[in-house]
Amino acid sequence: MDTDVLIVGAGPVGLTLAFDLGRRGVKTTIIEQKPEPAFLPKMERCNARTMEIFRRLGIVDDVRKAGLREDVPMDVFVVLSLDRPPLLRLPYPSVKEAKLDARATNDGTAPCEPYQLISQYSLEPLLAKFCERQSDVTLRWSTEFVSLAQDPEGVNVQVRGKDGATSSIRARYVVGCDGGVSPVRHAINIKLRGEAGLLGLRQALYRCDELFDRLPIGNGPTRGRHYHVADDKATFLIMQDSTKHWTLHATVDSDEEMKRQFEKTVGIPVKYEMLSCNPWRQNLLVADKYQLDRVFLAGDAVHLVIPTGGLGMNSGCGDAIDLSWKLEAVIKGWGGPKLLPSYEFERRQIGDRNVGASRYASQGRRKWRSMWKPNIDEDTPAGQQTREVLTMIADIEQRKTNEMIGAELGYRYVDSPIIMDIPGGPEHLFREYIPNTWPGSRLPNVWVGDGSPIQDNIPEGYTILRLGNTKADSSGLAKAFAALGAPISTLEVPDRVAREVYGFDLILLRPDLHIVWRGNTPPDDPAEVAAIATGHGDR
Repeated sequence: MDTDVLIVGAGPVGLTLAFDLGRRGVKTTIIEQKPEPAFLPKMERCNARTMEIFRRLGIVDDVRKAGLREDVPMDVFVVLSLDRPPLLRLPYPSVKEAKLDARATNDGTAPCEPYQLISQYSLEPLLAKFCERQSDVTLRWSTEFVSLAQDPEGVNVQVRGKDGATSSIRARYVVGCDGGVSPVRHAINIKLRGEAGLLGLRQALYRCDELFDRLPIGNGPTRGRHYHVADDKATFLIMQDSTKHWTLHATVDSDEEMKRQFEKTVGIPVKYEMLSCNPWRQNLLVADKYQLDRVFLAGDAVHLVIPTGGLGMNSGCGDAIDLSWKLEAVIKGWGGPKLLPSYEFERRQIGDRNVGASRYASQGRRKWRSMWKPNIDEDTPAGQQTREVLTMIADIEQRKTNEMIGAELGYRYVDSPIIMDIPGGPEHLFREYIPNTWPGSRLPNVWVGDGSPIQDNIPEGYTILRLGNTKADSSGLAKAFAALGAPISTLEVPDRVAREVYGFDLILLRPDLHIVWRGNTPPDDPAEVAAIATGHGDR
């Protein structure tokens, strides 16, 4: 074997997976056909769950330093142009404010890390730097995936270097994190299904150093991150993390029109440069499968959503963090035969759910935009009525895009083969997060006695939380995991608040902080629980 895991694609998802595998001591190679990270606009916000993941990886402060500074508000506006009073302002806290709000909340509803606005062209080089520092990670730029062939022991992958020469890499496992067109997915003949080509737009990236500093313009809007223009071209202006770069989406026919559309949206003369402009189409698609034998897929390779709601790259980071510990477990010998197949079972249902959340959010945006009429700019009673009706609908429907905390934190692996699932369970909500410890859910965050989030106190591997000074004997559960060679720790959590929020004396966590089992007394058969959780048993 040249490597344990070969990852194709050095976007945020592939790099997150590579970094986590590297820190787990898994020999990993990641290939990328580009010579370096591209300066192109794609994702621009890491949600709360992704930032919790980055905290777990030890890089959250670096991500925040590379992103938008913490005092800038995250407000969203509906406007006619930036030089006119906004039709609607939806206020959202800056990172600094969100941190204070989260720290003052200890009922499990708040994440331990709020969101962060960071452009993909800022995040990718940062993650690449962390990967290059890992002794077990090899990052190869200008290396293109050509083909693969599997056998019972591994995968032979043909790659092409920048000189055009082909060579072979042999790996135990391959993960395609290579985007919506995914050559890896095509190589194993897996299809995407759903709604394709829903709307065609252009996306342009501009450099305009003066715009942010000139806001508000006259009686126009205050500073924010998103500006939705009420017009017939779906125009949408996004502030990037530097506050010097801006992205514009619009349904126009040429690159030249995108320049005029930017000028019309800003409304005042500014110096700017259009750095790139590319067409793209909205899709809502999920792959039939996430795995074929030793080849896995993650990120846009298996789910394509409309960026509305911010569930694209963030869902991919969830894929990465689910797959990484399972690969480690099998490679190191303590993971059973059902562990890796559980990746598809768990993450495909989340892909389906997030496509549904994206559809829900985009339908809301389309609904208020359908209220547009040509007279919206007119200083007439009819024009005023058009503006008022559109604003009233937008005040309801646009929130669906920006308020997705339920989809971000509340996802749960239902009926997973490696979870001690029980019938029923809380409803899956997109916009509201109700903390719970139902098996399959992410452990809600609480702040413990020393002021730290409980997540910081949970070691790697499986963890038994002992809550509220319980006298229940959990030693049998710990011994059952140890007998399988699986990493297991026990953590005493005497805090009253934690016991009240979690509702049980004992909680068993996986390495990704999802709940395997809960109870007030030890399980009747600890060996069965350990076997199922590690992929050795049948539930």
